[in-house]
Amino acid sequence: MTKAKPPKNHPNDKNPSLGAPKLFLLDVEGTVAPLSLIYDQLFPYARGRFERFLQAHVGDPGVASDLAMLAEENGAETDPTAPKFATPEYWDEAIPYLNWLMDRDRKSTALKSLQGRIWQRGFESDELTGTLFDDVPSALERWSSAAHVAIFSSGSVAAQLLLFRHSSFGDLTPLISGYFDTRTGPKTVKASYESIASAMGCEPGEVMFFSDVVRELDPAREAGCHTRLVMREGNIPVDDAHGHRRIKSFTVL
Repeated sequence: MTKAKPPKNHPNDKNPSLGAPKLFLLDVEGTVAPLSLIYDQLFPYARGRFERFLQAHVGDPGVASDLAMLAEENGAETDPTAPKFATPEYWDEAIPYLNWLMDRDRKSTALKSLQGRIWQRGFESDELTGTLFDDVPSALERWSSAAHVAIFSSGSVAAQLLLFRHSSFGDLTPLISGYFDTRTGPKTVKASYESIASAMGCEPGEVMFFSDVVRELDPAREAGCHTRLVMREGNIPVDDAHGHRRIKSFTVL
């Protein structure tokens, strides 16, 4: 009888003794922050304030730029159920499409930017707090003392800064060297991780990327990065890790 061959692992996952990373790259949702922060606090907060915010700020250049981008995204939309939004000046017509995108958790750059603008007011008024897992502050301190730490999230860079500046453990931004969002590229594309490594002055093989989503870890590994699948309480269970090493806490690193 022919003995079945074990599944092939990427060398970064199979050999934990490889050189120490020069960049610790972190996802946010389900990795450093509980999913409940996003879906139970931040998303509802933005959803309930879109109309009031757009009415008050439609003339702001940044908001106008976001609405123009949103209309462009809508024009390229392939889902026939999507509400139409073709004219940025008619801001009220954007709201059904924004809600539609949120219902599907779509990684829309325009949506994320508008959400970030609304969240800014919530964080600065202390209505919102960036709830993080307990092991995050000590890990950031430990890693940043010997390497760089960066964030790669579908949430806008502005929203990332707010989250870590107004975190449940205080201002953690001094420990973080870089922030990247969908303007860098999708999290499911190899080139995004290559671009981040280049921007941070290192090779992909010197990057350790943490995420709770296998379809994000796969392209990072394809780019040459080390990868870790983060298994937090409340995350969606993962049956097939595709060979990525699983961790439940940052204390193991």
